[in-house]
Amino acid sequence: MSDKLPNSQPNDEIDLVQLFKYIGKAFEMFFRFIANIFKTIFSAFVYSLKPLVNNFKIVSITIMIAAVTGVIIDSYKPSVYMSDMLVKPYFESKYQLANDIDYFNALISSNNHSELANKFQIDTTDAKELIGFEIEIGPETQNDLIIQYDEYISSIDSTLAIDITYDDYVLNRDILAGKVFSIIAKSHKKDIFKSLEKGFINTFENDYSKKLKRLRDSALYSEKLSYQKELMNIDSLQNLYLNVLKTESENGKLNLGSGTLFPLIQEKTQTREYDLFQEELKIRGKLRVLDEKLIVESDYYDILSGFEEVGTKESNIQNKSSIIFPILALALLVLAFIFLKVFKFIRDYEHK
Repeated sequence: MSDKLPNSQPNDEIDLVQLFKYIGKAFEMFFRFIANIFKTIFSAFVYSLKPLVNNFKIVSITIMIAAVTGVIIDSYKPSVYMSDMLVKPYFESKYQLANDIDYFNALISSNNHSELANKFQIDTTDAKELIGFEIEIGPETQNDLIIQYDEYISSIDSTLAIDITYDDYVLNRDILAGKVFSIIAKSHKKDIFKSLEKGFINTFENDYSKKLKRLRDSALYSEKLSYQKELMNIDSLQNLYLNVLKTESENGKLNLGSGTLFPLIQEKTQTREYDLFQEELKIRGKLRVLDEKLIVESDYYDILSGFEEVGTKESNIQNKSSIIFPILALALLVLAFIFLKVFKFIRDYEHK
């Protein structure tokens, strides 16, 4: 047995050497595979550019003609002006706002300029200059988003609220989840925007919003009447306490003390004037809050920032023919070269 032990160590060393060789070959094959992928991608890229380089003059002339054509078209194309208005709707009038904006866009698409002019109380010639309207969520702070998230979570079932995080709510919320909205108007006429504000008055003052305001006002007036009755009761008690104290001060209630050694003492009726005064202050504070709410939230909307007198000129790359035409021309040339290559391959193909 002792003669065989030394032979096992060289065999183990040979096995380790073979293992490292296999590992090295595996890494070599892997890196070669990665290099072949990059080489193939680079070759395909160069091969796709080769027809453009070989036909550089044709490509250059075509792109130049497309660019000049786009510039000429842009020079004759009417300018587009835009302006935005920030509004804060009340009494759920934001739903009617979104619906009316779709309706206004439908009138523009159907060239119903007479109805459009009637809605905004403008001339028909000005109505023809309108391009469209958009609605977006207005600027919001982090606190606004947190408050909206808390309100949303409290309005749904608790089992569903567990799976909805703050980030999920912000990413997936509907546009009407906001409280401040930006109305974007576009027109070919640059000084038409200020006159468009009148058209949104009827949008906010719709039947449903009027109903909600009427119900809200009735509830506040009922609560206000209840507080006023409490004030009357407190006033009556205060007058009663004053009369009691006045009577005691005039007549004086004198009784003997509990022992013979004590002198005559005056027994006074216990009253709660201070407690009543504190309660009166609380009720008057609640009445002040109700009055402020009736005054501040008396409108159906607030315009935080109106349309500008003169709109800003829109500079959208997607609408510039001088940029779109050369890109389209280059794409068509690439497709044409590919088609010619495929056509030539099919024509010269012979089955062996």
